[in-house]
Amino acid sequence: MTEQRPRTRIQKRNTAAIFEAALEVFSQHGFRGATLDQIAKAAGLSKPNLLYYFPSKEAIHVALLSKLMDTWLDPLRALDADGEPIEELLAYVRRKLQMSRDFPRESRLFANEIVQGAPRMIAAIEGELKALVDEKAALIEGWIAAGKIAAVHPYHLIFSIWSLTQHYADFDVQVRAILGGETVDPFPQAEEYLETLFTRLLSPVTGQV
Repeated sequence: MTEQRPRTRIQKRNTAAIFEAALEVFSQHGFRGATLDQIAKAAGLSKPNLLYYFPSKEAIHVALLSKLMDTWLDPLRALDADGEPIEELLAYVRRKLQMSRDFPRESRLFANEIVQGAPRMIAAIEGELKALVDEKAALIEGWIAAGKIAAVHPYHLIFSIWSLTQHYADFDVQVRAILGGETVDPFPQAEEYLETLFTRLLSPVTGQV
């Protein structure tokens, strides 16, 4: 079997430029609306040069999604079975909200893919993502059984955390417009609100066992 040669510095630089350009184009236009010409122009490369690295638009999209998947799952992986349950879940909320603040294009990229039926990442959703969510749902069920948090549906709790935090990335323009303009920072108040919301939801009833 022939070993792959290490990529040169120029190849690494160009690949990074393609990923950055693709993230910008796909997050704005979705997979269907994006073109190789747009990505090549944003990357500062010719289209033939782009095709030297990736044979198609779909190949770029799949590689980009795969590259981002680990980063996207890290906040849920960090949920610690040995931690204090409510604080662990609130920390997860904070991490997801911070990701919406720091990585809005990545959030929109995933949202666009899901809206289209996830044809290029369904295997990852049904595999790695489902396995991780199953694991953390079982952890949450254990906390419920021990009376450490209120009885909530663990999967829908995770879904609600996703929707309530990623909203601030996926609907950023709407959020800022309603709150008063592009310069408004919604995140400090959003964090305070979501912490209050989930604290009340998760706090066990006095005397619950």
